[in-house]
Amino acid sequence: MTFRAIRVSKEHGVHGASVVALNDEDLMDGDVTIAVDYSTINYKDGLALTGKAPIIKTFPLVPGIDLAGRVQTSARTDLKPGDAVVVNGWGLGEHHHGGLAQRARVKGEWIVKVPSPLTTHQAMAIGTAGYTAMLAVMALQRGGVAPGQGEVLVTGASGGVGSIAIALLSAFGYRVVASTGRPDESGYLTGLGAGSVIDRNTLSAPGRPLGTERWAGAIDSVGSHTLANVLSQTRYGGTVAACGLAQGLDLPASVAPFILRAVTLAGIDSVRVPIGIRVEAWSQLARHLDLDKLATITSTVGLDQAFDVANRILAGQVRGRTVVDVNA
Repeated sequence: MTFRAIRVSKEHGVHGASVVALNDEDLMDGDVTIAVDYSTINYKDGLALTGKAPIIKTFPLVPGIDLAGRVQTSARTDLKPGDAVVVNGWGLGEHHHGGLAQRARVKGEWIVKVPSPLTTHQAMAIGTAGYTAMLAVMALQRGGVAPGQGEVLVTGASGGVGSIAIALLSAFGYRVVASTGRPDESGYLTGLGAGSVIDRNTLSAPGRPLGTERWAGAIDSVGSHTLANVLSQTRYGGTVAACGLAQGLDLPASVAPFILRAVTLAGIDSVRVPIGIRVEAWSQLARHLDLDKLATITSTVGLDQAFDVANRILAGQVRGRTVVDVNA
């Protein structure tokens, strides 16, 4: 029995990606086989599909760092056929076949059951982006950044991480400032819960080692000069959660915010997070994320349309989250 999948190949240095027919013999090792309902297109998936960065380590490979569906077969007692599950990270879409296929086989310890009341579609509307946003919010909370202490900045606000971060922070009672390069998205961002919107150009150029204190905390998905400026403007004892590199991998910053203002820079990794923290993050998403807001930031495409979305997400033309219905 065959199933449809996107497969990325690289032969003689030439990158290629297309929709192909695979069968169960093409699946990789694992003790749980999943009938996939949905995947997503994240920035990382855009890089993998286009070959613009070496995301994929093994060729040929099914890309897609997210998937949600139902257990088809399982060698485990804690995961039974029919269970709704979500998988992200652990090398999915990098060196293990990912979610852009109608079927997947993975290790059971990678799997989180989809918490009620979320559906598999909503789990993928959240995806790695929303799960990362939740991890970042949890980092601010651990760092002692509480509602009422001042403004919390979200950079890259129109993207998937930024959009869900705004909705979550708003639900927790924080006063959110959204930074975006798309001023026409102000209504969208305030609708998610941002109290105000600023132009990303105010943060993206080289700045001073120590700026005027403004942010009680921040969630940054941009990196480079933007992150350096955010750190320099963070108030005494604040925490900045860093989870992206849209502007660049570099961090042209000073140690001044750390040693003069006791600022904490918290790195957010979504790939190798222990299962207990994953379950807590997904549980909090199910409890606190406004599902009506989630619906407003989500669009759904079929498997064949994933290539177009990949190009548009790299060009900064995608707002919010894109779910891929792998069966459409």
